[in-house]
Amino acid sequence: MKKHLLTTFIGMAILFSSCDSTKKATTTNQTAMETNSITGRKWQLVELRGNPVAATINGKVPFIRFQDTDKRYSASAGCNGLGGTFTLSGNGRIKFSQGMSTMMACEHMEIETELKKVMDQVDNFTVNGNTLSLNKARMAPLARFQAIDESATAQLNGTWELDYISGAKIAFEGLFPDKKPGITFNLPETKASGNGSCNNFNVTFTIDGSNIKFNDPAATRMACPGNGEATFFATLKKVSAYSVNGNTLNLIMGDIAIMRFQKK
Repeated sequence: MKKHLLTTFIGMAILFSSCDSTKKATTTNQTAMETNSITGRKWQLVELRGNPVAATINGKVPFIRFQDTDKRYSASAGCNGLGGTFTLSGNGRIKFSQGMSTMMACEHMEIETELKKVMDQVDNFTVNGNTLSLNKARMAPLARFQAIDESATAQLNGTWELDYISGAKIAFEGLFPDKKPGITFNLPETKASGNGSCNNFNVTFTIDGSNIKFNDPAATRMACPGNGEATFFATLKKVSAYSVNGNTLNLIMGDIAIMRFQKK
């Protein structure tokens, strides 16, 4: 009888140990899957406490990025660089520990201030396709992010020739009767070169995901007939985003494509 009880006890101990090991392995695998769902991508902040967030703040895209190797995150809401560590504990639970940040003063800091408060309150997250939500309990999401396809920037590389420009009162052929403007990108270098239909130029730019902003072009000083080149340079300065579809590049202001190029 005692031998039978001992055998039963040992069997139960092995069973419980096996169940515990299975539970730990399941939790570990789940945490690994959750880590993979948010790391390796850059997430653009699009909504904060139910309110939409502008595509750029102080000229910068607000974002967060998670690193798998050391469980650190980096973020910005358009001014200071924010950072710290994050901890995942299964079932979508997440906790942020904020570290040191830069101490710049910027014109618009409301989103940065609120984002820092939100990250202190967040205790779970969800990922639905390309949307990341940071939540508190079962309340409405405190912050929403959209994944940025950074690989798309490589599609810009190469030489592009202008075939449409908006806003001009003169027909395209009248603006550029002899030569169409062109621009050449060689990312990751953030300096482009080209010809404005008369003068050669170089221009630096900032790029973040699908957002792009050109600085003042530096051009040679040949005298050029007409207003085509001046229109080209002035329109380039208005661009805030881009999209590439096959061999067509659109440079966009707001939601409107104001310049269109074809791959050469």
